[in-house]
Amino acid sequence: MLGIFDSGLGGLTITKEILESLPEYQIVYFGDTAHLPYGNRSQKIIYQLTQRAVDFLFEQGAELIIIACATASAEALRKIQQEYLPKKYKGTGKNVLGVIRPLVEQAVKVTKNKRVGVVGTRGTVNSKAFVKEIRKLDPKMEIYQKACPLLVPLIEEAWTKKPETKMILRKYLIPLKQKQVDTLILGCTHYPLLYREFVRKMGKRCKVLNTGEVVARSLVNYLKRHPEIEKKLKKGDKHRFFVSDITPHFSEIASKWLGRKVKLELVKN
Repeated sequence: MLGIFDSGLGGLTITKEILESLPEYQIVYFGDTAHLPYGNRSQKIIYQLTQRAVDFLFEQGAELIIIACATASAEALRKIQQEYLPKKYKGTGKNVLGVIRPLVEQAVKVTKNKRVGVVGTRGTVNSKAFVKEIRKLDPKMEIYQKACPLLVPLIEEAWTKKPETKMILRKYLIPLKQKQVDTLILGCTHYPLLYREFVRKMGKRCKVLNTGEVVARSLVNYLKRHPEIEKKLKKGDKHRFFVSDITPHFSEIASKWLGRKVKLELVKN
């Protein structure tokens, strides 16, 4: 089984692309909606929440987990991979991947003027995770970041088409446009719900990366390189979607974002 974790429902944008690219695999999703957003929390709390999510998904039968949340990928993934997995899951073959590396590799590949923009939560931007990974691949790259703390709450409230959201997004993007970035990384899995607005406001000279497509393509390649993990993944279409807090509103937008009927199950604490 393939596990996908996000701080809320934004990870469904990646889930949708994975289901289209790898339709044969069964997916178990967990959105930690009770603690949304992660971007304004401390690194210690983000790590604790991510660790709990990883344990939960492994308990549900996941063999490989994608941390779809960029904040959790930035603040917790490395410690999970290097310390937690070897200690608790040694010898099981279980693994956890993030979304930062695939996006960084694609950005470095497509940029022409070596000016890359990154938008994300405060936690992601302050961690400089994207900056560090880009510099590993190309030290000469110019990276410009912009925290967009208001976008996640607006997206979770299904305000993607509201004029207020479009106005706020435009103001967030002005500094990046002034820096003439030609590639933009959406460093939060909620942001693809505003993908068309990002493209429209950044203009034709800037390539806005499609997060879901990039991550799904990277996962396909990863499974080809690791057949020992691929053969353990459960196949079928009995996908399950868990959340730590549930409202009728969440159920409605989850089905809308995923493009199919979604039954959300509440995780009992």
